[in-house]
Amino acid sequence: MPFLNADALHPLTFPDGTIHRDMVHLARVIDHPNITVGEYSYANDFDPPPPDGWAARLAPYLYPGAPERLRIGRFAQIAHGVRFITASANHAMGGISIYPFAVFDPSTLEAFRDGFAELPDTEVGHDVWIGHGALILPGARIGSGAIIGAGAVVAGEVPPYAIVAGNPARVIRRRFDAGDVARLVEIGWWDWEPARIRAALPALLAGDVAALAAC
Repeated sequence: MPFLNADALHPLTFPDGTIHRDMVHLARVIDHPNITVGEYSYANDFDPPPPDGWAARLAPYLYPGAPERLRIGRFAQIAHGVRFITASANHAMGGISIYPFAVFDPSTLEAFRDGFAELPDTEVGHDVWIGHGALILPGARIGSGAIIGAGAVVAGEVPPYAIVAGNPARVIRRRFDAGDVARLVEIGWWDWEPARIRAALPALLAGDVAALAAC
């Protein structure tokens, strides 16, 4: 079995040979024109949908052809209950009522949709861990190496290698100092070939930025 197998539907096999079917490589199951997922990014769900249901499970408001996009980098780790509330979930707020009357009339639905033509994309960087039940709100931008705490409600920008938690999510601490963060982003280990990543595991697992840079 290869060290990293991006083609595998289920990335985790237990020592006894049992496949962990609650976990999937998202790039193998999501075929949606508005969603891009990098290799090795996985999601885990205790009640997993069928393979063609993962896009709707994670981003239930993002319909094909919507004005916005959801982009997830490589090596992302997405826990049970995470939802991306993308911008198409929004209601018009300029009038007195926020009730979406127009969506219930086929003759006005298209004009209503066109009124949301410039909605913000949602961006998730590389090697991001999104904890159990987190909500990622429209237009959030999560930097590489960030950790999103369980139940966090994330809006706006999360810096690379920050740990955030709470509602609204706030930075709890930085995983590395600013110099090391800049160096890690420049190194971009997530773009390396699997053999090079395997050779670099001692540095990756030890948090040794200098050693990783030498790999």
